[in-house]
Amino acid sequence: MRLATAFKNFASGASRATGKPITFVLASSIVVVWGISGPLFGFSDTWQLVINTGTTIITFLMVFLIQNTQNRDSEAMHIKMDELIRALNGAHNALLDLEELEDDELDLIRGRYRKLAKKARDDIDAGGVDVGCGDVDKDDDPPPSKKAVRTPK
Repeated sequence: MRLATAFKNFASGASRATGKPITFVLASSIVVVWGISGPLFGFSDTWQLVINTGTTIITFLMVFLIQNTQNRDSEAMHIKMDELIRALNGAHNALLDLEELEDDELDLIRGRYRKLAKKARDDIDAGGVDVGCGDVDKDDDPPPSKKAVRTPK
């Protein structure tokens, strides 16, 4: 088994296990037992070092496990959304792979969508519906033939 596959399997399993309520109860119990044992050890530096070291190591390792599962989930979500965009007739294929664009390019596209959303809300307020709101790839308003259409009530 490849190291990457083994790590993926371990990270996924650890993520599932640590996300369960029983794991939280177990971790909380350890902290309570540690706190109760304070008088037994005279609240010594060693007693404090045990919990500090243990929690630091666990936190350090969990960051990598959580990041791995988060990256995988995010990548899978991007692929699924890309497939939906690709499969929908009329969807803008230019939106595929947006996560690879620079921030200023994303800001420009986001601005176009905000403008389109405002126009759609304005059309709805005027008695129209939220369909055929125009082209996202252009900064100008859509032609009158593409304005929201009214539906019979």
